[in-house]
Amino acid sequence: MELLKRLQAVADLVTEGASVADVGTDHGYIPIYLIEHNIAGKVIALDINRGPLERARMHVVGHGLKGKIETRLSDGLEKVLPGEVDTMIAAGMGGGLVIKILTEGYPVVESLDTMILQPQSEIGKVRRFLNEHNLQITEENMVEEDGKFYPMMKVIHGKKEEYTICEYTYGKRLLLEQHPVLKKYLDREMQIKESVFQQLFKHQNSASAAERMEELKQEIILTQEALKYYE
Repeated sequence: MELLKRLQAVADLVTEGASVADVGTDHGYIPIYLIEHNIAGKVIALDINRGPLERARMHVVGHGLKGKIETRLSDGLEKVLPGEVDTMIAAGMGGGLVIKILTEGYPVVESLDTMILQPQSEIGKVRRFLNEHNLQITEENMVEEDGKFYPMMKVIHGKKEEYTICEYTYGKRLLLEQHPVLKKYLDREMQIKESVFQQLFKHQNSASAAERMEELKQEIILTQEALKYYE
């Protein structure tokens, strides 16, 4: 089983010997990879929808792993017992949903050693939620695939840290490590924002254009702050 780059990066964050719940497993590719490469000793593949779960189950059977990967129809961590696994994965879903899963599954989350998260939106909001609930990001990575950027994080129970708005937005550890993929993302963002600002500047007499220009100005300042980490 070969994984897409964004899924491989998630699998690479799993500690060897872990027992894993993969929330929103979709095709079940990560669970299959983790078992085939002897990274995880046990994996439960979870999905809220029957269609994707059935696809995952058939992939598991096709790879001869029926007895090693269990599939469960589950809304988030609903069908996982506290202490049943030590690691959870939530990849390829919106940030709001990631926060919902962590909040509603708190009894299970409390019993976990590690959470591996790859939110597709509202990433700053997820980082803030984690920090405010003493869930500490110990490692971050970012990959580019087909022109899209995918940040991900490894999280443990820890203590609240000091964060700037810039670090919440772009990732404290990505910035401190001067991650090259984040640099590429920031350069692209700066180019897009400045281009849009330039276009709006021609129509600045309109109230909506003036309002968007002010928003863009703040976003550009934040992106510039992030780029200073690379100087």
